[in-house]
Amino acid sequence: MDKLGIAITGSGSAVPDTSLDNQALTALVETSDDWITTRTGIRQRRLALPAESLSSLATAASHQAIAAAGIKATDLDLILLATSTPDDLFGSACQVQAQLGATKAVAFDLTAACSGFVFGLVTAAQYIRTGVYQNVLLIGADILSRWVDWQDRRTCVLFGDGAGAVVLQASKSDRLLGFALKSDGSQNHHLNLAYAPSSQELVPGIHVTKGTYQPISMNGKEVYRFAIQKVPEIIDKALFQANLSVDKVDWLLLHQANQRIIEAVAQRLDIPQHKVISNLASYGNTSAASIPLALDEAVRQGKVQPNDIIAASGFGAGLTWGAAIFQWGR
Repeated sequence: MDKLGIAITGSGSAVPDTSLDNQALTALVETSDDWITTRTGIRQRRLALPAESLSSLATAASHQAIAAAGIKATDLDLILLATSTPDDLFGSACQVQAQLGATKAVAFDLTAACSGFVFGLVTAAQYIRTGVYQNVLLIGADILSRWVDWQDRRTCVLFGDGAGAVVLQASKSDRLLGFALKSDGSQNHHLNLAYAPSSQELVPGIHVTKGTYQPISMNGKEVYRFAIQKVPEIIDKALFQANLSVDKVDWLLLHQANQRIIEAVAQRLDIPQHKVISNLASYGNTSAASIPLALDEAVRQGKVQPNDIIAASGFGAGLTWGAAIFQWGR
């Protein structure tokens, strides 16, 4: 088989209709629109209502991506769902597969928090490069509002809900030009959504734990420090692997966590602001959804054009971080 490269041929996104602006948050915690905007760049975020599910958001984004790629759901060989907030702890990718009617596709979840989309992109590429699968749907989707402590003003101002998706297809020319991935579990305590142990005595002398989780816990200063150091480094590594200099990059597309992080990384890499994609102000931090959501918006606005070179980087809980350099389109 001669098609052993990958092309990213379509994108899609979906967000809940309900939005919560900074002013509304002042009723919940002691904060202000000015405080949130100057420190994070976030003005509002979308929130999934109880009737909305992760799989329905992921499916809506996927329909758009499949249509944009010009294929049918039945053409898909693999569905990868990057999420930390599935509807079902056993995984939600199979529900998306059923909702799409992608009868031929194998489906599974992949969890790497805010790095999930980049890790998923690299994973999907391996299946295509080895000739195993030709058409892969990669979704990044999270409903973080389920896991936020709305009384914790350090975290409740940051997160929002959404989904983004892309279709990757086998191609004669390889459009994934370079990548680098990293993990450091020793830093896990800085950002996590940890298991909350509680126990139950089954029979005398035998205690088992009950399944439940604590809300998101984050040390913002440490995560900020980690991001501005590690993200420029990993993008440099991926560019080196791609044999490209930074001036060849058309767009910098970072995980949408904080506008100050985005600006600091761009500055360190010497990438001008007009090349930086940011939609954080409207959606907040949507974890694995943030990169594909921002990408799809930029594609639909006509900013990102075929053959544009994009340097994408995700970073977050784990701690995990990674970068992928890819060319948009066939």
